[in-house]
Formats: sequence, structure tokens, C-alpha cells
Amino acid sequence: MSKNILISPSLMCMDLVKFKEQIEFLDKKVGYFHIDIMDGHYVPNITLSPFFVSQVNRISTKPLDCHLMVTNPENYIDDLAKAGCDMVTLHVETISGQAFRLFEKIEHLGMKVGLIFNPETPVEFAKYYLHKVDKVTVLTVDPGFAGQSFIPEMLEKIQELKQFRLENNLDYKIEIDGSCNPKTYDILIKAGADVLIVGTSGLFHNDPDIEKAWDIMQKSISQYC
Repeated sequence: MSKNILISPSLMCMDLVKFKEQIEFLDKKVGYFHIDIMDGHYVPNITLSPFFVSQVNRISTKPLDCHLMVTNPENYIDDLAKAGCDMVTLHVETISGQAFRLFEKIEHLGMKVGLIFNPETPVEFAKYYLHKVDKVTVLTVDPGFAGQSFIPEMLEKIQELKQFRLENNLDYKIEIDGSCNPKTYDILIKAGADVLIVGTSGLFHNDPDIEKAWDIMQKSISQYC
């Protein structure tokens, strides 16, 4: 198999003591950076913020993808644009009744649109606007916390999104968020993944040295591409 897999590190899993060192190294390697923003309401956790995005933007040259695990995503879009966000990824479950309006606003502010599905949310829920997004993300764990176990039923959803893209002549990328590591790289890539979000188990806990951690991850993935 020959496939170019993009890597997007989840920055909520990085060593913040080594913030600048890790960003500068990864900036030379990755497709883009994944930044989780949680409000403590939509999910029972609070992580990063538009301010954090602005600090990464001072160092990185790669696109910044902001995953909004928030109840009211419309309240974050302006601040993210000002902070230097390049793509806003929205949960299907939070945009009912305003999806097209939010897409238009995000694009008007010069950012791309991503869409993310919770494990129990079917592709059918978003079929009327999948043609408007640049990236579709499949959560293979429940949202809100790093280090959870992989949900194997999500392989079917990845395959469904790949088939839908083919049948409708679309070009969104299929991204995987959750438990991307040596135990799952093979099945995720075979199912149709284009982008892997790597966090605790895939990258940052491989080795305290980020260069060694990256090499370990790269060797593991390369055997399946």
C-alpha cells in the first residue's frame, strides 16, 4: 500500500514545560496542529483556549486546527480568527439549526471548516452539508479526555465516509481522533484514514525527547503506508 498519511499532533497532550521546543520541532514535520478547546459543559473537561492558539501561532508556520468541544461554538469563532486559527472543526451535535450560517461565517473570516462526529452520531445526520466541509473527523473514543480505549465500531463509519466521498465526488479529508497508536494504525489506514491525530499513546509518551518520540511513531506508521 502506498498512501501519504498526514500527522496532526494533539497539543493538549504535549509537555507544556517544553512548549517552544516541541512546537518548533514538530512544525518541520507535521501536516497541521490539533488544538482541543473544551468548555467544561459540552464535555466535563476544560483544556485549551483562543489565547493558547495565539501563542502557538507565534511559533508555528503550519495550519492550526481548532476542535470545538463546546456547547455554543458560535461564541468562539471570532476570537479564533483573531488568534490565527486556520480551520474550525465543529461537532455535528452542536450546530443543529445553524450549520450553514456557521460555515458561511467561518469561511468569511478566512478559515476552513471541519466537521467531527461523536462515536454514536451517524453519518446520515450530516449528509446535507458534507459537501461544504474540508475535513471530516471520526472520534474513535468518547469526547473530552485523552488516553481512552479505541472503539472498533468506528471503522465502519470511516468506510462509510470514504464511500460517501467517492459516490458524491467530494474531496474532504478523513481524519481520526482518538487512540491513534501502533495498535490501530494498520486498521485505521486500511479503513480509509487520511489524517491521524496523535496524542498521548501515539506520540508524546513514546519518549521524553520529542525527536526520539517522533522517530518511534514514524517507524510504526511507515510500515502501513
